[in-house]
Amino acid sequence: MTGVLSDKVVVVTGSSRGLGFEIARACAAEGARVVVSSRSGAEVERAVAELSAAGAQVSGIACDVSDRGQVEDLLAHALAAYGRVDVWFNNAGYPAPYGPTVAVPSEDFLQTIQSNVVGTYNGSIVAMCYFLARRAGKLINILGRGDTGGAVPMQSGYASSKSWVRTFTLSLAKEYAQSGVGIYAFNPGMMSTEFLTRVEAVVGYEGKLKVMPTIIRMWSNPPEVPARRAVWLASSATDGKTGLEIHEVGRGQFLLGALREGLRRLTGRRAPQGTFEVLTVPAATEAPAARKP
Repeated sequence: MTGVLSDKVVVVTGSSRGLGFEIARACAAEGARVVVSSRSGAEVERAVAELSAAGAQVSGIACDVSDRGQVEDLLAHALAAYGRVDVWFNNAGYPAPYGPTVAVPSEDFLQTIQSNVVGTYNGSIVAMCYFLARRAGKLINILGRGDTGGAVPMQSGYASSKSWVRTFTLSLAKEYAQSGVGIYAFNPGMMSTEFLTRVEAVVGYEGKLKVMPTIIRMWSNPPEVPARRAVWLASSATDGKTGLEIHEVGRGQFLLGALREGLRRLTGRRAPQGTFEVLTVPAATEAPAARKP
Protein backbone atom coordinates (compact mmCIF):
# COMPACT_ATOMS: atom_id res chain seq x y z
CA MET A 1 0.00 0.00 0.00
CA THR A 2 1.33 3.43 -0.93
CA GLY A 3 0.93 6.52 1.21
CA VAL A 4 2.84 9.15 3.15
CA LEU A 5 3.92 6.52 5.68
CA SER A 6 4.73 3.73 3.25
CA ASP A 7 7.22 1.24 4.72
CA LYS A 8 7.20 2.98 8.12
CA VAL A 9 6.67 1.09 11.38
CA VAL A 10 4.53 2.95 13.92
CA VAL A 11 3.98 2.06 17.59
CA VAL A 12 0.98 3.59 19.38
CA THR A 13 0.43 3.10 23.11
CA GLY A 14 -3.11 3.11 24.44
CA SER A 15 -4.44 2.25 21.00
CA SER A 16 -7.19 -0.33 21.44
CA ARG A 17 -9.83 2.42 21.22
CA GLY A 18 -10.35 6.18 21.02
CA LEU A 19 -7.69 8.47 19.62
CA GLY A 20 -4.95 5.83 19.77
CA PHE A 21 -7.00 3.42 17.68
CA GLU A 22 -7.79 6.12 15.13
CA ILE A 23 -4.10 7.09 14.91
CA ALA A 24 -3.25 3.46 14.25
CA ARG A 25 -6.00 3.21 11.64
CA ALA A 26 -4.95 6.45 9.92
CA CYS A 27 -1.27 5.45 9.86
CA ALA A 28 -2.13 2.04 8.41
CA ALA A 29 -4.26 3.71 5.74
CA GLU A 30 -1.14 5.66 4.71
CA GLY A 31 0.92 2.51 4.28
CA ALA A 32 2.45 2.07 7.74
CA ARG A 33 2.80 -1.19 9.59
CA VAL A 34 1.37 -0.53 13.03
CA VAL A 35 1.74 -1.98 16.51
CA VAL A 36 -1.15 -1.41 18.89
CA SER A 37 -1.18 -1.86 22.65
CA SER A 38 -3.24 -1.36 25.80
CA ARG A 39 -3.39 -2.84 29.27
CA SER A 40 -6.08 -5.33 28.19
CA GLY A 41 -4.95 -8.25 26.06
CA ALA A 42 -8.54 -8.89 24.97
CA GLU A 43 -8.91 -5.29 23.79
CA VAL A 44 -5.64 -5.53 21.86
CA GLU A 45 -6.89 -8.68 20.11
CA ARG A 46 -10.14 -6.93 19.19
CA ALA A 47 -8.30 -3.90 17.80
CA VAL A 48 -5.89 -6.07 15.80
CA ALA A 49 -8.80 -8.05 14.34
CA GLU A 50 -10.71 -4.90 13.33
CA LEU A 51 -7.69 -3.25 11.73
CA SER A 52 -6.66 -6.46 9.98
CA ALA A 53 -10.14 -6.85 8.54
CA ALA A 54 -9.75 -3.38 7.01
CA GLY A 55 -6.51 -4.42 5.33
CA ALA A 56 -3.99 -3.02 7.82
CA GLN A 57 -0.63 -4.60 8.50
CA VAL A 58 -0.93 -4.72 12.28
CA SER A 59 0.36 -6.51 15.32
CA GLY A 60 -0.32 -5.94 19.01
CA ILE A 61 0.62 -6.75 22.57
CA ALA A 62 -0.75 -5.94 26.02
CA CYS A 63 1.30 -3.22 27.72
CA ASP A 64 0.88 -1.30 30.96
CA VAL A 65 2.99 1.77 30.22
CA SER A 66 3.61 2.44 33.91
CA ASP A 67 5.76 -0.72 33.92
CA ARG A 68 9.12 -0.04 32.23
CA GLY A 69 9.65 -3.76 31.55
CA GLN A 70 6.36 -4.02 29.67
CA VAL A 71 7.26 -0.98 27.55
CA GLU A 72 10.59 -2.63 26.70
CA ASP A 73 8.61 -5.75 25.75
CA LEU A 74 6.45 -3.59 23.45
CA LEU A 75 9.55 -2.37 21.61
CA ALA A 76 10.89 -5.94 21.40
CA HIS A 77 7.54 -7.09 19.99
CA ALA A 78 7.60 -4.41 17.31
CA LEU A 79 11.18 -5.28 16.34
CA ALA A 80 10.34 -8.99 16.18
CA ALA A 81 7.25 -8.32 14.06
CA TYR A 82 8.63 -5.73 11.64
CA GLY A 83 12.39 -5.41 12.14
CA ARG A 84 12.49 -1.77 13.20
CA VAL A 85 10.46 1.17 14.59
CA ASP A 86 10.25 4.57 12.87
CA VAL A 87 7.58 6.42 14.88
CA TRP A 88 6.49 6.07 18.51
CA PHE A 89 3.30 7.69 19.86
CA ASN A 90 2.93 7.97 23.63
CA ASN A 91 -0.84 8.17 23.69
CA ALA A 92 -1.87 6.04 26.70
CA GLY A 93 -3.54 8.10 29.40
CA TYR A 94 -5.95 8.02 32.31
CA PRO A 95 -8.25 10.76 33.74
CA ALA A 96 -8.92 10.90 37.48
CA PRO A 97 -12.56 11.50 38.47
CA TYR A 98 -13.81 15.08 38.24
CA GLY A 99 -13.84 16.72 41.66
CA PRO A 100 -11.80 18.61 44.25
CA THR A 101 -8.35 17.13 44.77
CA VAL A 102 -8.77 16.12 48.41
CA ALA A 103 -11.99 14.24 47.59
CA VAL A 104 -10.57 12.32 44.60
CA PRO A 105 -9.63 8.75 45.65
CA SER A 106 -5.86 8.64 45.95
CA GLU A 107 -5.63 5.46 43.88
CA ASP A 108 -7.29 7.25 40.97
CA PHE A 109 -5.06 10.31 41.30
CA LEU A 110 -1.95 8.13 41.44
CA GLN A 111 -3.08 6.04 38.47
CA THR A 112 -3.36 9.28 36.47
CA ILE A 113 0.24 10.13 37.36
CA GLN A 114 1.43 6.57 36.69
CA SER A 115 -0.22 6.44 33.25
CA ASN A 116 0.30 10.00 32.05
CA VAL A 117 3.63 10.94 33.62
CA VAL A 118 5.46 7.67 34.33
CA GLY A 119 3.99 6.07 31.19
CA THR A 120 5.12 8.92 28.96
CA TYR A 121 8.54 8.88 30.62
CA ASN A 122 8.90 5.12 30.13
CA GLY A 123 7.78 5.24 26.51
CA SER A 124 10.02 8.20 25.74
CA ILE A 125 13.13 6.67 27.30
CA VAL A 126 12.65 3.28 25.65
CA ALA A 127 11.94 4.85 22.25
CA MET A 128 14.73 7.44 22.54
CA CYS A 129 17.39 4.87 23.45
CA TYR A 130 16.46 2.97 20.30
CA PHE A 131 16.17 6.06 18.08
CA LEU A 132 19.38 7.69 19.30
CA ALA A 133 21.39 4.60 18.42
CA ARG A 134 20.01 4.85 14.86
CA ARG A 135 20.14 8.69 14.74
CA ALA A 136 16.64 8.55 13.29
CA GLY A 137 13.03 8.22 14.38
CA LYS A 138 10.09 10.29 15.61
CA LEU A 139 8.72 10.51 19.14
CA ILE A 140 5.26 12.09 19.46
CA ASN A 141 3.82 12.72 22.92
CA ILE A 142 0.13 13.48 23.36
CA LEU A 143 -0.85 16.54 25.39
CA GLY A 144 -4.24 17.49 26.81
CA ARG A 145 -6.15 20.04 28.84
CA GLY A 146 -3.89 21.86 31.26
CA ASP A 147 -0.74 21.38 29.20
CA THR A 148 0.11 25.09 29.18
CA GLY A 149 0.20 25.22 32.96
CA GLY A 150 -2.95 27.18 33.79
CA ALA A 151 -5.17 26.25 36.71
CA VAL A 152 -7.81 23.61 35.93
CA PRO A 153 -9.99 23.19 39.05
CA MET A 154 -11.56 19.78 39.62
CA GLN A 155 -9.07 18.15 37.24
CA SER A 156 -5.79 18.89 38.97
CA GLY A 157 -4.30 15.43 38.47
CA TYR A 158 -4.91 15.22 34.74
CA ALA A 159 -4.08 18.86 34.04
CA SER A 160 -0.83 18.84 35.99
CA SER A 161 0.20 15.58 34.33
CA LYS A 162 -0.24 17.10 30.88
CA SER A 163 1.67 20.22 31.89
CA TRP A 164 4.50 17.87 32.87
CA VAL A 165 4.27 16.01 29.55
CA ARG A 166 4.55 19.28 27.61
CA THR A 167 7.56 20.51 29.57
CA PHE A 168 9.25 17.12 29.42
CA THR A 169 8.69 16.74 25.67
CA LEU A 170 9.90 20.20 24.71
CA SER A 171 12.92 19.79 27.00
CA LEU A 172 13.80 16.52 25.26
CA ALA A 173 13.51 18.25 21.91
CA LYS A 174 16.04 20.90 22.93
CA GLU A 175 18.42 18.39 24.52
CA TYR A 176 18.49 16.22 21.40
CA ALA A 177 18.02 18.87 18.72
CA GLN A 178 21.07 17.66 16.77
CA SER A 179 20.48 13.93 17.24
CA GLY A 180 18.51 13.22 14.06
CA VAL A 181 15.47 12.26 16.17
CA GLY A 182 12.28 14.30 15.78
CA ILE A 183 10.46 15.02 19.05
CA TYR A 184 6.98 16.56 18.97
CA ALA A 185 4.17 17.57 21.35
CA PHE A 186 0.61 17.19 20.04
CA ASN A 187 -2.59 18.40 21.68
CA PRO A 188 -5.50 16.81 19.77
CA GLY A 189 -8.14 18.98 21.43
CA MET A 190 -11.57 17.81 22.56
CA MET A 191 -12.70 14.60 20.91
CA SER A 192 -16.02 12.75 20.95
CA THR A 193 -14.58 9.58 22.49
CA GLU A 194 -15.45 7.80 25.74
CA PHE A 195 -12.59 9.71 27.35
CA LEU A 196 -14.84 12.78 27.10
CA THR A 197 -18.38 11.40 26.82
CA ARG A 198 -18.27 8.82 29.65
CA VAL A 199 -16.66 10.37 32.70
CA GLU A 200 -16.40 9.79 36.43
CA ALA A 201 -17.15 12.44 39.04
CA VAL A 202 -16.87 12.51 42.80
CA VAL A 203 -20.38 12.16 44.21
CA GLY A 204 -21.91 15.59 44.79
CA TYR A 205 -20.01 17.23 41.94
CA GLU A 206 -21.68 15.55 38.96
CA GLY A 207 -24.05 18.51 38.61
CA LYS A 208 -21.18 20.76 37.62
CA LEU A 209 -20.83 18.69 34.44
CA LYS A 210 -24.32 19.45 33.12
CA VAL A 211 -22.83 21.95 30.67
CA MET A 212 -20.57 19.31 29.10
CA PRO A 213 -22.99 18.17 26.34
CA THR A 214 -23.09 21.78 25.09
CA ILE A 215 -19.30 22.11 25.26
CA ILE A 216 -18.84 18.82 23.44
CA ARG A 217 -21.34 19.87 20.78
CA MET A 218 -19.57 23.21 20.22
CA TRP A 219 -15.92 22.25 20.32
CA SER A 220 -15.22 18.55 20.03
CA ASN A 221 -14.05 16.75 16.90
CA PRO A 222 -14.41 13.10 15.99
CA PRO A 223 -11.04 11.43 16.71
CA GLU A 224 -10.46 10.89 13.01
CA VAL A 225 -9.72 14.63 12.67
CA PRO A 226 -6.72 14.83 15.03
CA ALA A 227 -5.62 11.39 13.80
CA ARG A 228 -5.03 12.92 10.36
CA ARG A 229 -2.83 15.59 11.94
CA ALA A 230 -0.97 12.85 13.81
CA VAL A 231 -0.20 11.20 10.46
CA TRP A 232 1.17 14.52 9.22
CA LEU A 233 3.44 14.78 12.26
CA ALA A 234 4.70 11.25 11.63
CA SER A 235 5.35 11.91 7.93
CA SER A 236 8.31 13.40 6.10
CA ALA A 237 6.51 16.78 6.21
CA THR A 238 8.03 17.37 9.65
CA ASP A 239 11.52 16.09 8.92
CA GLY A 240 14.09 18.44 10.44
CA LYS A 241 11.44 20.28 12.49
CA THR A 242 11.97 18.77 15.92
CA GLY A 243 10.38 20.59 18.86
CA LEU A 244 7.08 21.33 17.12
CA GLU A 245 4.13 21.88 19.44
CA ILE A 246 0.84 21.38 17.61
CA HIS A 247 -2.65 22.18 18.89
CA GLU A 248 -5.44 20.78 16.73
CA VAL A 249 -8.14 23.21 17.90
CA GLY A 250 -7.40 26.88 17.36
CA ARG A 251 -9.18 30.10 18.24
CA GLY A 252 -11.09 30.03 14.96
CA GLN A 253 -12.76 26.72 15.77
CA PHE A 254 -13.71 27.96 19.24
CA LEU A 255 -15.35 31.05 17.75
CA LEU A 256 -17.10 29.05 15.03
CA GLY A 257 -18.45 26.54 17.54
CA ALA A 258 -19.81 29.30 19.77
CA LEU A 259 -21.37 31.02 16.76
CA ARG A 260 -23.11 27.82 15.62
CA GLU A 261 -24.50 27.24 19.10
CA GLY A 262 -25.71 30.84 19.35
CA LEU A 263 -27.49 30.62 15.99
CA ARG A 264 -29.09 27.32 16.99
CA ARG A 265 -30.55 28.90 20.10
CA LEU A 266 -31.69 32.05 18.29
CA THR A 267 -33.54 30.00 15.67
CA GLY A 268 -35.00 27.61 18.24
CA ARG A 269 -33.57 24.50 16.61
CA ARG A 270 -33.39 21.44 18.82
CA ALA A 271 -29.89 20.48 19.93
CA PRO A 272 -28.52 17.29 18.37
CA GLN A 273 -28.72 14.37 20.77
CA GLY A 274 -25.28 13.24 21.82
CA THR A 275 -24.06 10.67 24.30
CA PHE A 276 -22.83 11.88 27.66
CA GLU A 277 -22.73 9.77 30.80
CA VAL A 278 -21.48 10.60 34.28
CA LEU A 279 -20.58 7.82 36.70
CA THR A 280 -20.16 8.78 40.34
CA VAL A 281 -17.49 7.57 42.74
CA PRO A 282 -17.44 8.02 46.53
CA ALA A 283 -15.37 10.88 47.91
CA ALA A 284 -12.08 9.86 49.43
CA THR A 285 -12.70 12.14 52.39
CA GLU A 286 -14.95 14.94 53.44
CA ALA A 287 -12.79 18.05 53.29
CA PRO A 288 -13.70 20.54 56.05
CA ALA A 289 -15.41 23.68 54.85
CA ALA A 290 -13.23 26.75 54.68
CA ARG A 291 -13.55 28.82 57.83
CA LYS A 292 -13.55 32.58 57.94
CA PRO A 293 -10.65 34.05 59.93
